[in-house]
Amino acid sequence: MRAFEFSLYKAYPMLVLGLETSCDETGVALYDSERGLLADALFSQIDLHRVYGGVVPELASRDHVKRMLPLIRQVLAEADCAATEIDAIAYTAGPGLVGALLVGASCAQALAFAWDIPALGVHHMEGHLLAPMLEEHPPVFPFVALLVSGGHTQLVRVDGIGLYELLGETLDDAAGEAFDKTAKMMGLNYPGGPEISRLAMSGEPGRFTFPRPMTDRPGLDFSFSGLKTFALNTWQQCQSAGDDGEQTRCDIALAFQQAVVETLTIKCKRALKQAGLKRLVIAGGVSANKALRLSLEQMLGGLGGNVYYARPEFCTDNGAMIAFAGCQRLQAGQKESLSISVQARWPMEQLPGL
Repeated sequence: MRAFEFSLYKAYPMLVLGLETSCDETGVALYDSERGLLADALFSQIDLHRVYGGVVPELASRDHVKRMLPLIRQVLAEADCAATEIDAIAYTAGPGLVGALLVGASCAQALAFAWDIPALGVHHMEGHLLAPMLEEHPPVFPFVALLVSGGHTQLVRVDGIGLYELLGETLDDAAGEAFDKTAKMMGLNYPGGPEISRLAMSGEPGRFTFPRPMTDRPGLDFSFSGLKTFALNTWQQCQSAGDDGEQTRCDIALAFQQAVVETLTIKCKRALKQAGLKRLVIAGGVSANKALRLSLEQMLGGLGGNVYYARPEFCTDNGAMIAFAGCQRLQAGQKESLSISVQARWPMEQLPGL
């Protein structure tokens, strides 16, 4: 568990540089507590990893080293800001790939030492959870959050920053992992999620029907491993029958996406009822899926509630969410020593409340 300290504070304006290096995207942003987001830049490593069909940790770390300082210079130039104006640095300290996390942590702590300002490690999933706060109409506490990012699928009750109650989570593959693995089984390009969504738009409804895992029993946990296997078996059966053309791929993609979306929607509705709330936040890469957004909007509309999400570019990993989350905690007086510490695994419930 990370050791955080709190000091007596006075909420004064703060300019925070945010660094995100948890996986395969290098994100840098500059957030001002009074003026909002001033500039952000992102470099995606998709092309680098596509040839391998997935993220290669060593290559990801090396590329973060290559991109970090140029992106920082770019953001400062776009914001017309000098380094001497920055009040603090926020960086992703976990969860994520250890090597990639160390790049951002080392850079942040080195700059903090050189500029004589504080640096603070931010929880990657808290960054995603708070990303909708960057929008014009942000949610207010309390709400239920569906976090669907990478290896995470979680339902969380949120009563404030750091006040999190885990309601349910995946027992095996997360939704994003299931998208990517299903796409790879069918020979689609990496990353698989956007490819599945693209093909689903041309799919024939009703040709295939996939199960909605764990919706026939009470509870808020998820399981997508069996759904992935069902998709594989369906694809292999089609291949054996010589029916493995583009339209079949589209039809399977649609059936798979419908199953994931309906499963997530059913569980979200249960979580809202259990929590007695009508506000839902969806965050993380899968939250950019249009079918999921539409399904949740329709469900919340029927309940007389609202669903909130970030703009598409802030659904995937980015520096803006880290700068914003870090700013909230730094303004509340949270601080840590100039030590380099990252965590591959880090339960969000361990975070201190503000």
